[in-house]
Amino acid sequence: MKMSGQTMEAQVQEIDDESNSPAKHRKKAGVRNLLIASGMVAVISFGIYERLSTGQEVAISAPLTVQVIKLEPVQSYETTRFYTGEVVATRRSDLGFERGGKVTEIIFNRGQSVEKGAVIARLDTQNLQAQLAQLAAQRSRAVAELRELQNGPRKETIAVARSQVANLENQLRLENIRRDRRNSLYQEGAISREQLDEVAFNRDALADRLDAAQSELEALQTGTRQEQIAAQTATVSQITASMGDVEINIEKSILRAPFRGVIGERNLDEGTVVQPGQALVRLVENVTPEVEIGVPPQVVQSLKVGSRQQVQVGEQIYTAQVLAHKPEINPQTRTRTVVLQLVSTGQTMPASGEIARLQVQQIVSTQGFWLPVSALIKGERGLWSCFVMAPEGETYLIERRDVEVLYTEGDRVLVRGTITAGEEVVNSGTHRLVSGQIVKSVNSEQ
Repeated sequence: MKMSGQTMEAQVQEIDDESNSPAKHRKKAGVRNLLIASGMVAVISFGIYERLSTGQEVAISAPLTVQVIKLEPVQSYETTRFYTGEVVATRRSDLGFERGGKVTEIIFNRGQSVEKGAVIARLDTQNLQAQLAQLAAQRSRAVAELRELQNGPRKETIAVARSQVANLENQLRLENIRRDRRNSLYQEGAISREQLDEVAFNRDALADRLDAAQSELEALQTGTRQEQIAAQTATVSQITASMGDVEINIEKSILRAPFRGVIGERNLDEGTVVQPGQALVRLVENVTPEVEIGVPPQVVQSLKVGSRQQVQVGEQIYTAQVLAHKPEINPQTRTRTVVLQLVSTGQTMPASGEIARLQVQQIVSTQGFWLPVSALIKGERGLWSCFVMAPEGETYLIERRDVEVLYTEGDRVLVRGTITAGEEVVNSGTHRLVSGQIVKSVNSEQ
């Protein structure tokens, strides 16, 4: 049977007004026990004290014992945040020939590893080889002529030229004698003027031939002029340069790997006539891939170039070194890109295109208090509350205070609200308490 508080007070007052005989004492105790058993559960749970007319307080129920935590203010907290990005190849090139031609050989296929400098493909070079052979013959002839000029005329050639000069000198002396004789005959009238002129003309012709032979002999004895040697040297150099150009084209007909990597794509096959610069294969470097991750601009300052960070790809954790910060801000995400290079430690490197997560430790400046999650109770309109201990003599009165959760870390939360430093908050068993309840603290924990 449930009894109201006013009825219970009347019953207690009636018992107190009676005499103090033992029988009546037994009656009073029985009534009190009846009242407790019949309807005072709510009063007992709150630990309420009833005062009799004699002024004596009678404890209806002992206060509930709770554990509390003393509020200590904090000015900041450390948090671990993750930012998502992508694994990218350090180098990735679409390789093609610098000149056009027919592809005669492709050595590697998709997925095969290639060392730096390895031959990947070749073009047909038959016409270039023919040009090179022709230029080589021309150069051999020019070099021979240059050596002849550098060595000068042979002794035999000089001897022939000297003999020619001597022969012309003898002929000239003979003509001089004949001219003198003809001149005497002309003076005597034995010959005509025409006959005299004929002898004079032959003598002058021989004199000119003698001068030419003497000049040629002098040139042979002096040796080859330096201008002739220089001109022939230039001819040899020109032919050599033409040969070098053909050799370069032959070398450009061989496609080599510029770095160590893996063949990603193969766009053409043997027999295809390609244009200069047309992509034949794609080479992807996979030795030490890079990671590009977008982070807020204010976080970039904490990621110093050269520092090492933790990057997670799949289930694997890698150490990465910060290489650079891209200067521009992504207009869609409003973040700046941080470029990191994975450090090789014997782990299997991730493939290009995999999702990577950057783990960043940050210090966040804010004022609040750490509470265990068990100290929180759900409030109204999605808010949170906690129970604060208000001193009430040797016991405490429960007060409900609203708080705002700033950060969650494991089994504790950082909060702020209508609580102050030094107050004690119930840290567990909040489901047994209501605001206004009288409790007793068993200990205080920070």
